[in-house]
Amino acid sequence: MEGNRAESVGAGKQDSIPDKQTLFAILQYLRKNNLTGTETLLLKEANLTAEDVKDQAPTQSASEVSQALAAYKSEGDPTRYEDFYTNLKRFVEKSLDTHKSELAMLLYPVFVQMYLELVYNRHEDEARSFFLKFSLEQEEYFQEDLARLATVSKKEHMEGNQLMDSFRTSKFVIRMSRESYTQLKRYLQEHEQSLLLNIIQEHLFIDVFEGVPRHKQQIDSTAGGMAGEAKREANKSKMYYGLLREPDINIPLDDDDEGPEGEDKPKKKKMKKDPLLMKKSKNDPNAPSVTRIPLPELKDSDKIDKVTAYREATKRVKIGPDSLPSICFYTFLNAYEGVSSIEISEDSSLISVGFADSVIRLWSLTPTKLRSVKSAGDLNHIDPEADDVLERMMDERSASESKSLLGHSGPVYATSFSPDRNYLTSSSEDGTIRLWSLQTWSNLVCYKGHNYPVWDVKFSPHGHYFASAGHDRTARLWSTDHYQPLRIFAGHLSDVDSVQFHPNCNYIATGSSDKTVRVWDVQSGNCVRVLTGHKAAVHCLCFSPDGRYLASAGVDQTILVWDVTNGNLIGQLKGHNDTIYSLSFSREGSVLASGGIDNCVKLWHVSRIFDHQDTEADATVPAIINLKENYEISSFPTKASPVLHLHFTRRNLLLAGGPYVSS
Repeated sequence: MEGNRAESVGAGKQDSIPDKQTLFAILQYLRKNNLTGTETLLLKEANLTAEDVKDQAPTQSASEVSQALAAYKSEGDPTRYEDFYTNLKRFVEKSLDTHKSELAMLLYPVFVQMYLELVYNRHEDEARSFFLKFSLEQEEYFQEDLARLATVSKKEHMEGNQLMDSFRTSKFVIRMSRESYTQLKRYLQEHEQSLLLNIIQEHLFIDVFEGVPRHKQQIDSTAGGMAGEAKREANKSKMYYGLLREPDINIPLDDDDEGPEGEDKPKKKKMKKDPLLMKKSKNDPNAPSVTRIPLPELKDSDKIDKVTAYREATKRVKIGPDSLPSICFYTFLNAYEGVSSIEISEDSSLISVGFADSVIRLWSLTPTKLRSVKSAGDLNHIDPEADDVLERMMDERSASESKSLLGHSGPVYATSFSPDRNYLTSSSEDGTIRLWSLQTWSNLVCYKGHNYPVWDVKFSPHGHYFASAGHDRTARLWSTDHYQPLRIFAGHLSDVDSVQFHPNCNYIATGSSDKTVRVWDVQSGNCVRVLTGHKAAVHCLCFSPDGRYLASAGVDQTILVWDVTNGNLIGQLKGHNDTIYSLSFSREGSVLASGGIDNCVKLWHVSRIFDHQDTEADATVPAIINLKENYEISSFPTKASPVLHLHFTRRNLLLAGGPYVSS
């Protein structure tokens, strides 16, 4: 029963140690930053006193590191490690073809842990020889991590190393069928592989499932993560992916909709109702309660916006392979400061650009120029009861085609408009997030919470909340009226590079350099989905308009499409030949646009993926992805402009933007 013990021991350690470590780490962080209110609440929840933390704090860091690294201590003969690993390889190669692919998943984590044991026990020459002999045999998608691992060649290098932190705080997860697991168990028992058994117990988590063993294509589609695959339990919690019910707003007839006076009015064609708008106006059984998280009340201006959006949607062009969208590309010429981010507002009226010299510039995409609010003295002379009070407040003398915002002290990596276009958030290399007024064109708040560069920031579709992602491996949820984060989402093993709100605002998705995508519940702060399959950092995310599907892409030049109901990968889109930086679903969700630094915009017919999806399939066993089918509709190359942002207007015109890069 050695194998079963390896499975259960692995599960126990995985769940207990990191929780305690994380709790004390968070309490120390709160104390260091003088966040006494939050610290008191957390202590109360955890049934701890301030004295408990005080006793733990001074010695915790050093003792934890030494305790975690002590797992690599071994009295074994260093010259035997190559033999042990060679024997394991031989066992895998001689296995039946049905089990070979699953058992081969052991080779990479065992190789890494054996190498680290040799380094920890100061067998540096043997470690170097072991690494050179077997490192190139590992899967191609692990080579980047192995190149970083090669820098850990002495015991002293192990402390404070980011890669080491991820290896020691999380077990490498391998999903394996019961049949393959039985083969492994028999091998360990018959050959008395105590060293290998010890590595499996200490550093691996084997997630055994009942069913047919997976083949190479299925394994490769979900492999590549820094900590292996996602456990089945990670994607079992219920996710309310439906859309919130839209409030009842009386939509008056547009001037264009009214026919001429008199009896001979021409008959108008009956407009087809948009299925997405109909869905929003009904009670969706998969939608969360409207009161699940506090959302701001609709102002009169918001209601007018919704009416405008509804009218625009009725004039929307349906796009697909037979009716391609028009594309309008905004090229930024002579951008010597270096364009680092581009964003277009939801109503397609404004564009903001972040530059490497810390400046943010905004342009109007409509004939209306950008204006500031009048001075306080002038505002006193305006009748607040006037129908056009908002128009009278604006100063015509300040009208210009563009405005600049100054405040950051490093490159601006992301900007995001509030839904009402009154505010803009921006994130920067300087570790801050700033909230700007687009009425006065000034900085209102500087949010300081991340300790390192902030790579991404996104406003919630309902306003009030925004989310950020940074180099400190966390994502954070903020509200415009609090200067401290409401939630800290910790769990990624490397930089969190991208963040995206779900259309119903109850969840946020994050993409990371640890090659995983996670979905977090805004209400509880819990991680409800862990999606593995990318082979490199994930730089962009996009939810489908109906909230059921999530597309992700990044450095591995591949777009993965997920069903968030169960966390299954349902599509893999290949065609780009460089990093992908932007994704956008068409307004009805049938077409996905992608762009990156390979200077082209590609359109994908994703509705075919949704239609072919097997809804009856067992969610615990990964589906077989059809790699032969080509979902690409068309590709549109630019002359010499990487595509940094894509945006479908309400009528399905595709807007794109990027800087001109001269050769």
